[in-house]
Amino acid sequence: MFKTTSYILILLSTLFLISHSQAESKTKVNYIAIIIDDLGYKLEQDQRAIDLPGQLTFAFLPHTPHLKHLTDSVHAKGNDIMLHLPMQATMETLYLGPGALTNKMSEKQFKQSVIQSIHSIPHVKGVNNHMGSLITSQKNSMNWLMDELSNTDLYFVDSRTTVNTLAEKTANQYHIKNTRRNVFLDHELNRPAIEFQFNRLINLAKKNGSAVAIGHPFKETLDVLEEKIPQLKAEGIQLISVSALIQQQNRKRHPRQAKAAPKKAQNNWLYSQSLTRAPDPANSLNKESPQ
Repeated sequence: MFKTTSYILILLSTLFLISHSQAESKTKVNYIAIIIDDLGYKLEQDQRAIDLPGQLTFAFLPHTPHLKHLTDSVHAKGNDIMLHLPMQATMETLYLGPGALTNKMSEKQFKQSVIQSIHSIPHVKGVNNHMGSLITSQKNSMNWLMDELSNTDLYFVDSRTTVNTLAEKTANQYHIKNTRRNVFLDHELNRPAIEFQFNRLINLAKKNGSAVAIGHPFKETLDVLEEKIPQLKAEGIQLISVSALIQQQNRKRHPRQAKAAPKKAQNNWLYSQSLTRAPDPANSLNKESPQ
């Protein structure tokens, strides 16, 4: 009788653990953030991007003609706004636009340009690099940038336009809240390629808990996003802002410290250690990308 009772208890415990594990797997939510870069020049296509459903994050080039109207539209929706900061690429023929950071600048010129670009973006919450395969690989330049950002509460996203980037590493050294790009959605501008990269984004999020993608307001990209974003919930994926994703990543890495993090206006955060530390051969580019 005792043996039978013990067997029943063990069986019931096993069944409970299995059902509990299955329930947890069904309710587990993985997170993605999608940044739309290069905004500010083309009113109609940029507005179409802003009208996409969900908590996308929108990165504006500094000193562009439609900044005020477009950022007001984003802010009214409650989405994150970023400064898409132009930086010199290894290919010197690429046009950088106003506010660009180059290796010919002195430290004072460099930092003044950063400040002016930040001030040009209303409601700004973060910064990522536009191009920058040269500048992000230079130690002095990244120290100057992160030193300036450490005086703000802005986060930084390393767009990773080169495998030689020092941006994420330097942001960590300055204790700046940050993350990195995992996927470029539209490095190849055709629908099958964009859909392939979107699926990679989902798979990375399921593997690591979260992932970050960068795309642009191209028609092909917007067509895919308009179709795919409403399907995310069924995949167990939640689209969140970059600021929320950084908080999620920090809670996962440092749950005790995250609860005790001081509330300061200044940028003194539990700095990011990337979920995907190894270079991604499909998306960590050895040459300058369109981003």
